[in-house]
Amino acid sequence: MEESIGVTPGVTERAHVPRQPAGSPLDHAVRYTQDRHWDVVPGTRLETVAGMPRCSCGDLGCAAPGAHPAGRDWAAGATGSASAARRMWTEDPEAAVLLPTGRTFDVLDAPETAGLLALARAERLGLSPGPVISAPHGRLLFLVLPGGAAKCPDLVRGLGWSPDALDLAAHGEGGWVAAPPTRWGARGCVQWARRPGAANRWLPDAGDLLPALAYACGREAALRRA
Repeated sequence: MEESIGVTPGVTERAHVPRQPAGSPLDHAVRYTQDRHWDVVPGTRLETVAGMPRCSCGDLGCAAPGAHPAGRDWAAGATGSASAARRMWTEDPEAAVLLPTGRTFDVLDAPETAGLLALARAERLGLSPGPVISAPHGRLLFLVLPGGAAKCPDLVRGLGWSPDALDLAAHGEGGWVAAPPTRWGARGCVQWARRPGAANRWLPDAGDLLPALAYACGREAALRRA
């Protein structure tokens, strides 16, 4: 069963976000290594202090509580081994599941409203968006082929937009994203807007998705200025 989520008032295109499958961080981390051959690395975790969720990093003002790398050398601990992932999450069952970018995929990062509009437009045109993450801080993260982050600014300019004018980011080498079912503070869990599966095993090129994403982000920027 799927839930239908409207993009913006007055917009008829709609995107569908599947319900989340059950499973622990360990289950998901192992599945990512086995089914998709993605590297994974444990991050911070949420801890309850005086009845309130707090990030294990100890920063009371943490911007991504329970959902970021646990140290500066986090990338060195990333693994594509299912047995290593199982061991790491057995040692720390509540750790965030992080996916390094710039290895098997890059990520295009858009506001949720613009991302849902772009997702609906792309699918209406028959384009497969690949796996898409919905993050609780209001962002949609589109997984694309490696190298997409580096060429994103030039592609956006080629579409007639200034990269600085759009709320559209790209994550490549040295970056990371939090993956389901990571808990993100009191905001909820990271989810799949489009979960990995046989239908989207082959990732899209950034250039295939950027026309829809740039249009949607540009539309949102114009609405903010109005």
